Amino acid sequence: MTDASAPITHGRVLKIAIPIVLSNATVPILGAVDTGVVGQMGAAAPIGAVGIGAVILSAIYWIFGFLRMGTTGLAAQARGAGDREEMRALLIRGLMLGGAAGLVFILAQVAIFSGAFLLSPASPEVETLARTYLEIRIWGAPATIALYAVTGWLIAVERARGVFILQIWMNGLNIVLDLWFVLGLGWGVEGVAIATLIAEWTGLALGLWLCRDGFRDRIWRDWPRIFDAVRLRRMLQVNSDIMIRSILLTGSFTTFLFVGSDLGDVNLAANQVLLQFLEITAFALDGFAFSAEALVGSAVGARDRYQVRRASVMASQWGVGGAVLLGAVFFLAGPALIDLMSTSPEVRQAGREFLFWAALAPVIGVASWMFDGIYIGATWTRAMRNAMLQSVAIYVVALFLLVPACGNHGLWAALMVLNLARGVTMGWRYPRLEAQVV
Repeated sequence: MTDASAPITHGRVLKIAIPIVLSNATVPILGAVDTGVVGQMGAAAPIGAVGIGAVILSAIYWIFGFLRMGTTGLAAQARGAGDREEMRALLIRGLMLGGAAGLVFILAQVAIFSGAFLLSPASPEVETLARTYLEIRIWGAPATIALYAVTGWLIAVERARGVFILQIWMNGLNIVLDLWFVLGLGWGVEGVAIATLIAEWTGLALGLWLCRDGFRDRIWRDWPRIFDAVRLRRMLQVNSDIMIRSILLTGSFTTFLFVGSDLGDVNLAANQVLLQFLEITAFALDGFAFSAEALVGSAVGARDRYQVRRASVMASQWGVGGAVLLGAVFFLAGPALIDLMSTSPEVRQAGREFLFWAALAPVIGVASWMFDGIYIGATWTRAMRNAMLQSVAIYVVALFLLVPACGNHGLWAALMVLNLARGVTMGWRYPRLEAQVV
């Protein structure tokens, strides 16, 4: 683990970023294996059941995604301030919150699943299989949500290699058990669910071992500190701001899809293909944003304005470089990638027509990704939330003006406006962030 007071260098940025990028690369592989093994059963229903079940759980767990970001920012600041007791207390608070939330989901599973299928109805066969899948997977809720806190804490203390090890273990074990349970033992959808459940709980056990420094000397049992009202309110404020911002961001992309669905099936399909390029961008640039979270947070905790700027600039330099590289790859290799994802001549043609928007997206959006990391590290979450509110308002206006005039090109232009507005509104506030580091 790098010392919090060590100079911020490009090597330190990459030490955090590279393991995150590599661990993110394993996520789509697991999804492909899950789909592939149930696909060997020779029926469509199991594939649909696993797909819809995974989407329902992802939506439920996503509500607590703020726990990862909030833990990183707060723990990095405590580390920069040399407050090891608070670092450990933050880990315990996160684990307790994650565990409690998971238990609530287990107790409320009947209502949650019934509501989910009312919103997203499926055939009786798919729904029956999906309920079986969900009834097994839900028992992993405490582990999965608690792992957000574990991951956030590991990033805060610059143990990104630990995050990589954790992801490789969980996804690797999940894949091996998928193959054994489904193809070897013939357990079908239940096998996929059990494999994931085992991976989640063993992942939490490994994560706790990787965070073992947080449990030394029994300081972690300092209950008055853990339940300190002022610190709990601060944690609640940071996390609630991040949650509101994330809801707005997700709502914006959902609106993009809904508006696109009115522009014809071909445009909708082409947009869905091109959105995969944006997902790749997010996975790749996350590493540099996470570097900013950890390093800016540590510098804010140390009250070192110079290091805040240095961390912001260095992480952003790598982010911009990565964005330009991704944009070039998408522009040059985009047609081949589109052909891999669709065999429809109409979708392929439409994908090529709108490809330049997907190639521009990393370059236009990199400022918003990097400022997200900087603001989370500085726990300037209220400003980030307000910038998101302003950006969404601008996005809505852009949709009303551009889509009727320019169709699908207008829809993509509005999405670019959203990302540009996020970068500008946070960039405009950034000098005040630095000025408050004293």
